[in-house]
Amino acid sequence: MNTKTKKRTSTGYMIIIYAVCIFLTLLSLFPFTIMIVNSTRSTTQIQQHAVSLIPSTYLLKNMAILLGKSFNPFRGFLNSVIISTGATICAVYFSTLTAYGLVVYTWRMKRPFFSFVMAIMMIPSQVTMIGFYQMVYKVHLTNNMLMLILPAIASPAMVFFMRQYMIPALSLEIIQSARIDGAKEFFIFNRIALPIMKPAIATQAIFAFVTNWNNLFTPLVLLTDNKNYTMPIMVSLLKGDIYKTEYGSIYLGLTLTVLPLIAVYLFLSKYIIAGVALGSVKG
Repeated sequence: MNTKTKKRTSTGYMIIIYAVCIFLTLLSLFPFTIMIVNSTRSTTQIQQHAVSLIPSTYLLKNMAILLGKSFNPFRGFLNSVIISTGATICAVYFSTLTAYGLVVYTWRMKRPFFSFVMAIMMIPSQVTMIGFYQMVYKVHLTNNMLMLILPAIASPAMVFFMRQYMIPALSLEIIQSARIDGAKEFFIFNRIALPIMKPAIATQAIFAFVTNWNNLFTPLVLLTDNKNYTMPIMVSLLKGDIYKTEYGSIYLGLTLTVLPLIAVYLFLSKYIIAGVALGSVKG
């Protein structure tokens, strides 16, 4: 096979690869496009033709219907931002701190503790919800958003990921040198370990934010005051009365729910591949 034939074959493969990538991209964007377009259409139009790529003129009417409900979607948006951001910060920081303790320090119960963390990963969170709700009810914090933020400190899956990333990425010699120079432990963690863990932190922050933003079960159990409702709860209540469901306002509520997730992905997407590639599950 001569050079020209090889170049043609290589060019053909590249064309196929690009075509497949473009097709998968369009396929991934299609549901979001339908959701955004339907948020501008009326309920009648959606019922007649559920799939359409042509926007309509009912956006303001759908917004008026959405605002006319018994709750404030902008308040729900703010509540979701507060809960998701707070829970993400707590989960990322304390999971990284726990992983740091498992990697850097040597102590007798180190392996049993890590095994305990792995065992907790096997327990679904729904199993513990009854006991968690009883505890929250007894301390009179059922309508407090802190109960949706503070439990994020204990995140076994994130601890496991951070530990696996930290083992090859963090040099113990750097830690020892900082200690010899007189640096305190929290200073070493905050100024040396955290910057090294930046790709893994960004990756896990994205996943944690999306998980907490889309969380419906726990807020639905703990929150009964509509002033504390999150966006997923409000979208779940957009069913209208028994005679008519306003699908346009539902699609608009879904669009408002998804937009922050898209913004977070666009802002931190460059860290996803770096975090997964560099921190991917090494012994």
